[in-house]
Amino acid sequence: MPITVLHLSDIHMGSGFVHGQINPETGVNTRLEDFSRTLSLCIDRALNQPVDLVIFGGDAFPDATPAPYIQEAFASQFRRLTDAGIPTVLLVGNHDQHSQGTGGASLSIYRTLGVPGMIVGDRLTTHRITTAHGPIQVITLPWLNRSTLMARHETNALSLSEINELLLSRLQIALESEIRSLDPEIPTILLAHLMADRANLGAERFLAVGKGFTVPVAFLARPCFDYVALGHVHKHQNLNPDNNPAIVYPGSIERVDFSEEKEAKGYVMVELAKHQTTWEFCPLPARPFMTIEVDLSHTQDPLATLQKAIQRHNISGAVVRLIYRVEPEQLESIPTNELHNYLQAAHKYSMQAELVSQLSIPRLPELGVDSSLDPLSALKTYLEHNQKLKTLAPQMLAAAERLLSGGDEDF
Repeated sequence: MPITVLHLSDIHMGSGFVHGQINPETGVNTRLEDFSRTLSLCIDRALNQPVDLVIFGGDAFPDATPAPYIQEAFASQFRRLTDAGIPTVLLVGNHDQHSQGTGGASLSIYRTLGVPGMIVGDRLTTHRITTAHGPIQVITLPWLNRSTLMARHETNALSLSEINELLLSRLQIALESEIRSLDPEIPTILLAHLMADRANLGAERFLAVGKGFTVPVAFLARPCFDYVALGHVHKHQNLNPDNNPAIVYPGSIERVDFSEEKEAKGYVMVELAKHQTTWEFCPLPARPFMTIEVDLSHTQDPLATLQKAIQRHNISGAVVRLIYRVEPEQLESIPTNELHNYLQAAHKYSMQAELVSQLSIPRLPELGVDSSLDPLSALKTYLEHNQKLKTLAPQMLAAAERLLSGGDEDF
């Protein structure tokens, strides 16, 4: 019978408070409540199925020293797994480490307290775990900084590419040592927090703490692994489509910012057996982020155009940013209080007006220095491409004709 595993990662509990507000009933930022809710849905699935093992791919919090109430929100959910007797592996990610590289402080407390069934993966090693449906081997590979694998003096005369090659060679030696100790009859998971070379990046490019290195997918695609569970990249993806083995980032469980606006959020359910592994991505109802961009520079009624653009979207409960491009003289026709009324259904919103620069009017090739157009034709071409002068074009052309014909009438 296969072993059922729930794989989640990159919780970042306590992130994105700027996109939330204080809930007056709880006194807690609504974004913390969002992250707690989606994590609770993961744990609900683990308990209701029930699963045999939960593996977490790292980055529990935004940093290694979260506030006590944020730690409590995280611990209260994983405590439910302990109470149900479901073994859990918590891997240390880059955000779980102190910047000085002194260890996974935000997660090591679970090992210190000896929480039953809770394993902290803060070093490269193999854990043999007994589950309700048989034993399983989990190799933990936490986030590795350069200082983890080599001393500073070893890199003084090396280029960045040479340093990365040396890092990979040392990591390969260490990983091979773990692989040689595996029981070939028992299903095996590699649980790693790293940047793989084929991954499509999301917000983690801005959130990264410390300097890691990129690991080739070929380094991970080994027949001894029945499933490679990754963390660090916030966008769900499978880096090995032939699934031999599957190399999967489940992604983060909640949107951290607008860079993840279009990404599905969720976790992965795995049915694991030796050389017979299947998996499924399970979406979570993460709070929607929505960008509404409107160009008002050519409209006669900017406020009505903005209202229609907003009404075309379901902004209820979403984090919204409204970006609108306007001519300087249009600003007075857009009362901010009206925009607040249009956006009040959103969970949180921001408004940003971008003034259209006169320097942004495109150059017309037909009016270049080599142009052979006569002055009247040149003026007509210019007016056809300038929306601001469109209503005045007939009068301006008539006046130009009079000037060019030598007329001296007043105009």
